[in-house]
Amino acid sequence: MAVDPRRSLPAVERVLQALHRESDLPPALVTEAARAAVDEARRLVELGATVNTEDVVTSARRLLDARRTAQLRSVVNATGVLLHTNLGRAPIGRDALHAATEIGGGYSNLEYRLDVGARGSRHDHAGSLLAHAVGSEAGLVVNNNAAAVLLVLATLARNREVVVSRGELVEIGGGFRVPEIIRESGCRLVEVGTTNRTRVADYERALGDDVALLLKVHASNYRMVGFTEQAAIEDLARLGPPVVLDAGSGLLDETTPWLEHRPAWLSGEPGVKQAIASGAALVTFSGDKLLGGPQAGIVVGRRELVERVARHPLARAFRADKLTLAAMQSVALSYLAGDAGAIPVWRMAATPVDALRTRAEQVARAVPGAKVVDTDAAAGGGSLPGLVIPSAGVAIETARVDEMLRSLRDQGIVARAQAGAVVCDLRTVDREDDERLARALHDARPEEA
Repeated sequence: MAVDPRRSLPAVERVLQALHRESDLPPALVTEAARAAVDEARRLVELGATVNTEDVVTSARRLLDARRTAQLRSVVNATGVLLHTNLGRAPIGRDALHAATEIGGGYSNLEYRLDVGARGSRHDHAGSLLAHAVGSEAGLVVNNNAAAVLLVLATLARNREVVVSRGELVEIGGGFRVPEIIRESGCRLVEVGTTNRTRVADYERALGDDVALLLKVHASNYRMVGFTEQAAIEDLARLGPPVVLDAGSGLLDETTPWLEHRPAWLSGEPGVKQAIASGAALVTFSGDKLLGGPQAGIVVGRRELVERVARHPLARAFRADKLTLAAMQSVALSYLAGDAGAIPVWRMAATPVDALRTRAEQVARAVPGAKVVDTDAAAGGGSLPGLVIPSAGVAIETARVDEMLRSLRDQGIVARAQAGAVVCDLRTVDREDDERLARALHDARPEEA
C-alpha cells in the first residue's frame, strides 16, 4: 500500500524548533507562520509536489520576513520629497515629541481647568495658540483636514447651498473630492464660473437666501497657468455670506518670519494669516504638511463660527487625541516664539545647497563608485506642485537599480531611481543619519557598480 506523502510533512512543533532564533517576534506570530507554512506544504504535496522539512522552515521564515516588513518602522527618507505622503509627511521635532510623551503620556489637564477646578475643553490649548499665531479669534484642532472641511460644511451649511468656483472643485490624494465632501456634509453644491476663470460677478449672480457660504479651495496639488483668474478673498468677503477657505497645506504666514530668507519656491502658496486678514470667516488646513506638526485638521477664524463648529455632534467623532494636541501645542508655541525654523521640515527646507553638498561629499567618500550630484527636491504632500527645490545628494550608477533600491529598503532607506542610477537626496536626510546612509549604500552597492 502506498504511503501517504503528507505523513512526511513536519509537525508544527518541529518547525517551531527550527525557528527558535526568530525571537524578535511574539511567539503567537511565529506559531501562526509555522502553521501557515505546514498548511501550504500540505496543499503542494496534494498537488504532487515534493516538500521537505527545510522547505517548510524556509517558507515560514519568508512569512515572518514579510510580517517584519509590514510593521510600522522608522525609515530614512532619501527621496528629496519633504512631505512624502507615503512616508508620513512632516517629521516631528524633538520638542513636539517630548511634549507628546511628557504631557500626552500621562494624566493632563486635557479637559480640566486647573484655575477653577472644573471641567474644561480640549479646544482651549493648541487651537487657541494657533489662532493667536494667525491673528484669528479662535481655533479648533480635529483629526485631519478632510474632517475639518466636512465639519465646517455640516455645521454652517447643511441643507443649504455652498458656492464654489468650477476651477476649485479639486481632487487630492486618497480620492478626496470637494464635490463629494460637500454632498456628504448635507449641502447643495452651486458651481460658478469656468475651470480657468471665475470672477466675483459669478459668485454675486449665485447669491440668494439659501446660500450659506462661499467656499474657496486652494488647488494645492496642481497648478493652472495661462489665461486664468480666480476671485480674491477680500472681494468675496464684501458679498455678505461667510467666506471659508480650505488652505490645505497649512503655510501659516506667507512672509515666513521664522526663516532668515523666504524661499523663492514658496511663491504663490497662500498664508493662513493673510487669508484671515483678507476677510475669510474660517480657514481650514493640515497640521502635518507645511505647518510641520502631527496629522491634524485645523479650523481658525471668527469665534462665533468656531464655537458652533466645536459644538456639532461630528466634532466629537473627529476630535484629536491628547498626544496630537500636546505635540500641536508645542508646534504652535514654536511659531509664537519665532523658533519655527527649528521645526524639521523648515530646517530641511532652509539648509543651503552648499551645506548639503559638503555632507554628500562625506557620504560619497565612504562608498566606492558614489559621486556627488546636484538634485531637485520637492515639497510633496500635495503642496507646491511643479516647483523644485535646489538640492544635492549622492548617486551610484548601476545596471541593477531595482535590486539596489530593494536592498536599501531592506535597511530602512528609501531612495529614488534616476537616469540609470540610485540617487539619495540629502535635503530630506537628517544629518544624524548620514553615517547610516553611507553604511547602507556601501552594503547595497552591486559588485559591478
